[in-house]
Amino acid sequence: MSHATLFLVTRPVSVEGVLDDAQRAAPDFLPADPAEPQLSVLDLGVSRGDGCFESISVVRGHAQALESHLERFAASARRLDLPEPDLDVWRAAVHAVIQAHVPVPELFVKMMLTRGIEGANAPTGWVYAETAPDFREARTTGIRVVTLDRGYRHDVNRTSPWLLQGAKTLSYAVNRAAIREAHRRGANDVIFVSSDGIVLEGPTSNLILLDGGRVRTPQTDLGILAGTTQASAFEFFESRGLRTEYATISADELERADAAWLVSSVRQAAPINAIDDRELLVDGPLTEGLNEYLLARQE
Repeated sequence: MSHATLFLVTRPVSVEGVLDDAQRAAPDFLPADPAEPQLSVLDLGVSRGDGCFESISVVRGHAQALESHLERFAASARRLDLPEPDLDVWRAAVHAVIQAHVPVPELFVKMMLTRGIEGANAPTGWVYAETAPDFREARTTGIRVVTLDRGYRHDVNRTSPWLLQGAKTLSYAVNRAAIREAHRRGANDVIFVSSDGIVLEGPTSNLILLDGGRVRTPQTDLGILAGTTQASAFEFFESRGLRTEYATISADELERADAAWLVSSVRQAAPINAIDDRELLVDGPLTEGLNEYLLARQE
């Protein structure tokens, strides 16, 4: 049975930002009932997807890579020209929602920040915790993926920064549409490829390839989200004596990969057992070691 716990962050941004005196005097966060309405239908996070978020894996009560998630949360807010989040408040709210949740082996916490109601000058923030899905099959048997054209050139982050590539925004309609397309093609997930043939990322994950003793991931200046789990995975591979690198990877290089994974904060490392119509080897022992390492992270 899934459980959910919600805290409303009543002081989500720095007091040097847009908060008035009443907002500055409010408690940092308050518990709320996730089964009851809490958000205005006029909130720009609802009507425009105007906001940012982070998903944090919690294993045996420990929030993994919390500081990295907080830093990325603030970076996304800056990309969206949102007021600066008060990270001390968000950090405390994450710890509070974990402590308030029913103890389970794995759960996840989401931090959400929106621009609030247009013209109200009051951003909206909340955190909630929920029991994580059972990803054991994805972590062992693996997943089938398809490649889909992202519709942008690989240099879009440099040529068109207003498209917000590399920010973790609430505008996830395209990502969800891509997952539905994967399901229509009999696959579980997606690898996005740029319109000029460069490998990017998954809708909710980073790609890691093993090729001839090298472990590679697409470089983050391609307008993809820098992955906290991907960074931890590189630490694991380096401890196994493998060379890691960030690289520009062409779509045809997927054909030469010895093994591949999609990695993300909650699912952890899902080995890829097929890319489009090509079957791919799942390295069971290496994947098991990788997931054990990721689940045991203390930062």
